[in-house]
Amino acid sequence: MTMERDGSARTAREGVSRAIGLRVKSGYAIAVVLGGPASDPKPVARHIVALSDPDVPETRQPHHDGLGVEMQDRREIARRSTIIERCAKASVAALLQTCSAASAERSHETLRAALVVGSVIDPETIGNPHIRAHAYEGRLFRTVLEEALAARGVKCDVIVEKQLATRAAAALKQPDGRITRALSAFGKTLGSPWRADEKAAATAAWIALL
Repeated sequence: MTMERDGSARTAREGVSRAIGLRVKSGYAIAVVLGGPASDPKPVARHIVALSDPDVPETRQPHHDGLGVEMQDRREIARRSTIIERCAKASVAALLQTCSAASAERSHETLRAALVVGSVIDPETIGNPHIRAHAYEGRLFRTVLEEALAARGVKCDVIVEKQLATRAAAALKQPDGRITRALSAFGKTLGSPWRADEKAAATAAWIALL
């Protein structure tokens, strides 16, 4: 887990919650940390959370056996999954330690998380082997993150990316324009890159502040 940019000097006032939004990708997640309250969120930091081992490149796409081919070896998948689980635990521990260090004088803060994922479809319902492999991977990376966060007492919600805008509008009760402007302001504080994935993670964090 590497920290790209920190805006902790602008964190929310003492005693309010922090939230982590994570856009889950294949082999990693983009995390954005916001400080509350939800009515006036402040950007804290952005991180890359490693969910695969760079020394074991096949853990980036554990259900693939080469380009466009689904892995059929269950023992090999289990081996890769074990490594991924270990990476997720270590990365989440480092992420939460960084969050705790940034709020050392606010130890009573509540920390929540929300994951943005591409899909929660059951892979077994997919006929195309290549698409099914991606679905298995999406479920795996989502699950190891959920479990790693839960093991450290962090409540976690899962939001499908296509539903994120609707969820944000309903939960935040803010005009679309204000949400868009706030997301842009977060990016100016945390610095580039600030793309769709970072904005999705920030939106999820904002929802998690509620």
